[in-house]
Amino acid sequence: MQGDVSAQNQSAAGNNGPKASFDPESLLTVREVAALLRVPVSWVYERTRRRGNERLPHLKMGKYLRFRHQDIVEWLNSQKI
Repeated sequence: MQGDVSAQNQSAAGNNGPKASFDPESLLTVREVAALLRVPVSWVYERTRRRGNERLPHLKMGKYLRFRHQDIVEWLNSQKI
């Protein structure tokens, strides 16, 4: 019985993982944003501490940072020179 619950949790997590990355309303982790932008995780953290236009838009949920995919796309577009 416990194996069934574990298998369900793994399959549920696997089904939502890749699809969530492309959903404009999905919340991304710091690592996912770093992978999306192809930068180090430390760069993402540093950009959340900046002020002004260089600051990455994020949500703070307790000690965790989360990012809306659409906000990151809009931020990228605003950074064009």
